[in-house]
Amino acid sequence: MNLFEDIILVNKTTLKKSVNSFMKNWVIVFTGIVYAFLNIAIIVVVSTLFSGILSILAGLIMAIVSSSLISNYLYLLFNIINYDRITLDNFKEGFKYFLWKVYGIFFIAWIGSFILSSIGGILGTNEELLSRLVSIIIIVALNPLPETIYQKYLSSGESIRYAFEFMKENCINWVIPNVIFHIILYFITNTWLLNIFATHLSFNFDFTLKGVGLYVLGQALFSFIMIYRGHLFKLLSTSTPRKRMYMNKFYN
Repeated sequence: MNLFEDIILVNKTTLKKSVNSFMKNWVIVFTGIVYAFLNIAIIVVVSTLFSGILSILAGLIMAIVSSSLISNYLYLLFNIINYDRITLDNFKEGFKYFLWKVYGIFFIAWIGSFILSSIGGILGTNEELLSRLVSIIIIVALNPLPETIYQKYLSSGESIRYAFEFMKENCINWVIPNVIFHIILYFITNTWLLNIFATHLSFNFDFTLKGVGLYVLGQALFSFIMIYRGHLFKLLSTSTPRKRMYMNKFYN
């Protein structure tokens, strides 16, 4: 099987599974609204309770809160990809399921940011330019990190290493559909999704008929993309081109 045939086979299989999963679990589209309002409510509470000298703790608390919301979303995807269903109990359990793994990755990122800032200061380089360059590298090289977190039983550091190795081995199969989907998402929402840990699209509180319609459409596409990524990652991380060629002949 050549590369082109493998790309067609992989995405044909993934598309079929993703459409089926999305149709059964369409309710995930509306989790974005829940996350948006939860985030706003928590920010208000934290900024009110932790003012003055206690504001030092606010950053730590918000990091844990962000990790918890990401954990919740990844756990919903975990259940969709593995069991093809999500329940209210899944939503309740999700806030803590991957919490410390996600927080561990944020902590590693914070250490990396601190080191990068120190190096930039010592070398006298443009810190902003250096930061943007590193951000682009992370977006590309560690793009499948969310899927690694909820599909592989690895520590935070091991997850980062695995995501990098996965991209080296499956770069073309992973990048092509992701680029296509994100271009479509941009034309619908006029927003580039550059946060690999995004759990929803920004609502922007545009309550016009057009605004609400575009948000729901964009959120639906975002949800489908995340489900697609989950099935794509599972297929690529558990098979090789040779195995996929054999299985395709077997089923045909």
